[in-house]
Formats: sequence, C-alpha cells, structure tokens
Amino acid sequence: MSELQKSFAKAKLGKLPPEVPMFHPMDIPEEHHEEDGSSASSVSSTGTLMPSPTRNLFARRSSAQSMQSLSWTDFFSQELFLPEEIDGIQITHHVYLTPPLESGPLFVMHHGAGSSGLSFATCAEELRKLLPKAGVLSLDARSHGRTTMALTSKPLNQESSSTGAASQAKVDGKIELDLSLDTLSRDLVFVVRETQARMGWENLPDIVLVGHSLGGAVITDVAKKGELGSKLLAYAVLDVVEGSAMDALQSMENYLSTRPTRFPSLTSGIEWHTRSRTIRNHTSARVSVPSLIYEETEPTDPSRPWVWRTNLAATKPFWENWFIGLSRKFLDARGGKLLLLAGTDRLDKELIIGQMQGKYQLQVFPEAGHFIQEDQPSKTAQVLADFYRRNDRSALVLPPKVGDLQAAAAMKKGAGVLEKGHTK
Repeated sequence: MSELQKSFAKAKLGKLPPEVPMFHPMDIPEEHHEEDGSSASSVSSTGTLMPSPTRNLFARRSSAQSMQSLSWTDFFSQELFLPEEIDGIQITHHVYLTPPLESGPLFVMHHGAGSSGLSFATCAEELRKLLPKAGVLSLDARSHGRTTMALTSKPLNQESSSTGAASQAKVDGKIELDLSLDTLSRDLVFVVRETQARMGWENLPDIVLVGHSLGGAVITDVAKKGELGSKLLAYAVLDVVEGSAMDALQSMENYLSTRPTRFPSLTSGIEWHTRSRTIRNHTSARVSVPSLIYEETEPTDPSRPWVWRTNLAATKPFWENWFIGLSRKFLDARGGKLLLLAGTDRLDKELIIGQMQGKYQLQVFPEAGHFIQEDQPSKTAQVLADFYRRNDRSALVLPPKVGDLQAAAAMKKGAGVLEKGHTK
C-alpha cells in the first residue's frame, strides 16, 4: 500500500464513531462460533454452546431472529415450585431440574447476584452430553428469577428466627429484603431436601455443588457447614475469590449507575447484554436474559416498559457479608475442591498458598470474563465432568482387607496340601 493510500485510509478510519463494534457475533462463520478469543473485563465473558443433534442453535438467522428468546424447556426437563412458610413469609422456591438417571450424580447450581438459574442452562446441556446419567438442579435464589415471596396472615415467629432459620422481617406491611449468606445457604439446603421429597428419592444422589460469584460463596458456606453430609462429593466455585471480590465491591455502585435501568423490549435487553459484552454468547443470552427482566403492567415509562427483576443496588448491605472469610472456608470444607477463574490475577494470598500446597484444583480460562459458565459452556462442562470423575467414589477400587488376604492365602495353602496328598 502506498503512503498516499495509507493516509487516505487513516483519514477515513478517523471519522468512524468510536463505539462501532468490531464485529457482530452473528457475522462470524459457524465454525468460529465456539470461542471468541478476545479478552474481557471481570464483568464480560466469552464462549458458546455447541449445537445439539436436534437443534441447530447456530444456524444463520436474521438480526431479529438472533435476539429471540429461548425457552428453559430446551435445556431442562422440568421446573419445580417448592413452597415454604417461614416467619410469616410464604416463599415459593423455583428450580429448573433434569433428574439424574440410575446412580448418576446431581449437580446443584447456584447463580450470582442479579442472575438466575438459567445462567447455567447452556452449561447444563453440555454437561449432560458428557455425563448422560448426571442430573442438574439449578435454582432461582429469593428475589431472583421466578422465586417469589408474599406475606402470610401468621405473625412473625421471632423464636425460630433466632435459632438459625432464615429471618425475613415485615416492615410497614412489606417484606424486608434478606439476602444474607446464612439465609441463602439455608435456602439452598431446603431446596435440595425438598426436591428429594418431591421426586420421591429414597436417598440423595451424590452431589456436586457449583456456584458462580455470589453462588460460589453460598455453596462454599453450605459445604463448610456440612449440612448435606456424606452426599456432598465435591464443590466448584466459579470466578470469585475473597480478595478480588472485596476489591470489586468498591466499584460495584459505579457499574450499576452506568447500565440501563429500562429497556424498550425483551429483544433490546438481550441485545444490550451481548453488545456490552456482559454476555458474549448469543445462545446463553437468549435463554438467560428473559429471566432477568420483566415487562411492567403499568410502566412509568411506556416507551421502555422492561425493567430489572432484581434490584442489585438494594443488596448492598449484604455485599461484604457474602465474601468475608470465603477463602478460608473454601480451603477448609470437606470434599473435592475446584476453583475456575477467568484470570490468575483474581487469586488472593491465601488461595495462592493453598494452590501451592495442592489443596484444590485450579482451572483458568484466560479468554473468558466473569460469566464463565454462560460464555464458555462447553469448556466449563468439560472441566466439571472431569472434576466429577476424579472425585467419583463409585469409581474407586479399594484394596482388599488384610483379613481377607490372609484367609485367601490360607485357603490356597490348604488346597495345595490336599492336591499334593492326592498326587501321592
């Protein structure tokens, strides 16, 4: 290219608006949809879902079609509504479920703050391709997704609140938000036990807990308390560690102030998540975003009637409570341990020492951002499947007991004596 041509090209490029995206994901040829190798911030992510034999999710579509929502039924076999009445509050826990087959394990997934159980949808589908007998239970935490709360006519039971049950006080006739770590951990255990009862399982299957961000703190707390007993096989934490999480809280309010508060339509909400790189995988965004926003029946702004389902700013009083002591609990809890991060810079001192001592498995996806399971569902599923296989007790071949070996040796010796006497 001549110097004149270079000058002309520079002049033209300089006139382009600064916010023009380098490419639209649907413009990428199909063979390149699996990964987006560009780097991402801690709020962004990359990756994709490989199409299943029955659904060509990445067939070329128009721009409008590429933003259409996907149903949870494409990824889970059923949903459950699990009612619970506690402290004058009627909670209906909502979960997505694909039951395990035969003696398969149950992966119990807990999402991060502001997200929903569908953030694990694409990962769950990929996981079951690798482990066909495995089940997946992905819940909506209270004040998230389709889990609902309502006041009952019964008065508050202060005594039960003080004994460790999740407290949810009524203030001026309204439900006071309670997203403390103890409450969310209690909710998770209740959901697992209630699912067992609803499905008629005599015993719980072997459980692998998987938690992303806030969910990582919740599943670690449950593992440390040991409330699932010997059925807890292992636990995996996705992209959250105590040190970096506490640092990130300082900029959380600034992030919330920069994102839209309303959307003109569901399609525009999906598009914002992909164009802002909050979710870089179109398929993941199409199934998870519809559970994050809803259309107001009487919108204050009729031109933008779609609003966030969870008020993240209102959760601020709980932010520090979620993550304080996380690293120590992660290292001390019983069971196999996996930490899956988007970058090694997220490790704090305590975890670096633990990694050097071989106390847990560390996997890093440097090309991913914060929402690892949404943006790298195939790779995340592969890591989780391998993690389960390494911790699967049913696959262990235990050595015979010393007494059994001695008995076998004695029988063999006796048989040899008889055979020798018979020969004579």
